[in-house]
Amino acid sequence: MIRGRSSPILRAAALLVLLPCLPAAAGCTRALDGVPTAAPADGFPRSAGALGSLVVTDVASGLPRLPDDQLEPPAGAKSVDDIADYSDDPEHERAVLEDYGYRFGWERFFGTGSGPMTGVFVDQFDSRAGAGAYARDLARNDAEHYHGVVHENPQQLPGGCRMLIVDDAAGQEALGGPAALAWCGHGPFSVSVTSVAGSLESAEEEVRAVVRAQLRLLPP
Repeated sequence: MIRGRSSPILRAAALLVLLPCLPAAAGCTRALDGVPTAAPADGFPRSAGALGSLVVTDVASGLPRLPDDQLEPPAGAKSVDDIADYSDDPEHERAVLEDYGYRFGWERFFGTGSGPMTGVFVDQFDSRAGAGAYARDLARNDAEHYHGVVHENPQQLPGGCRMLIVDDAAGQEALGGPAALAWCGHGPFSVSVTSVAGSLESAEEEVRAVVRAQLRLLPP
């Protein structure tokens, strides 16, 4: 079971601590490079950068995109070592990720530094089996952490997806509000989307919409 990235939503909360210059801040102007593009004609992405070009650049809620390099640690491209370093035991975590066949990933966040937040995590593996196992284990880890129940094949999402709704007071306090998390395996990709919103309904709607948008951008 993977441990170092057991909760993407907690990863997002940590990233939002240091935001020296938000896109909406007065006097702060910064171009955000890159727009989602069609899948490469010759197959799957061969690098984290190529994968990043297939990650959504806007979300249904309209939250602004946060610049990758203004987060600490930075979002954007992720390697095995980057993900392993989230763990208290990076060496063990690195071995676990290699067992999954982890190749590289990309993280992207949307929000304003406080209040609603959406995180998108896309990771590529050597095989469909590795991607599916990774998504399944992340869902199980977060369900255990928040004492919740993972709903398999939730409505309005493709088969094989999982969703967790954080509806207890303690969990919401830790996350900063009502939250929904989803994980899907899609070929050799694992897609995770998380949302902290003003209500559980809003968080669920955001997650479903962003998952569908993200899956459409990836090779089948």
